[in-house]
Amino acid sequence: MREALRLASDAAPAGDVPVGAVVVKDGAIIGRGSNRTVRDQDPTAHAEMVAIREAARSLGSWRLGGCELFVTLEPCAMCAGAIVLARLDRVTFGAWDDKAGMAGSVSDLLRHPRLNHRPEVVPGVLADECGSLLRQFFGEKR
Repeated sequence: MREALRLASDAAPAGDVPVGAVVVKDGAIIGRGSNRTVRDQDPTAHAEMVAIREAARSLGSWRLGGCELFVTLEPCAMCAGAIVLARLDRVTFGAWDDKAGMAGSVSDLLRHPRLNHRPEVVPGVLADECGSLLRQFFGEKR
């Protein structure tokens, strides 16, 4: 989660919401990402999506079984869908997202009983630090 926090802090200077993510397999980081929606002008360039894409390239497979995603903010619907489709084993996130979170805040797509894959979800890891980055970013925008 510390590496995800470091990546999150890289996003803000470019005007992107400070969210960072890493994908880990067997204790090694195989995918890294920070929000790039503003930098890339790409609505799908969320930190999770960037990290998942890099992990898939690293493994040479879109199936990420045996992998864990660490992300500083609760995943949105798009990212939760990608997590399920990639078959990640576990998602560990920091701050809750009361406006768009799909791991228990707004809804719980990650653990929806009708889906064919449901990753383990570990919420609230370093939540204060993750939330602080977001509050600072949005405080400066206002």
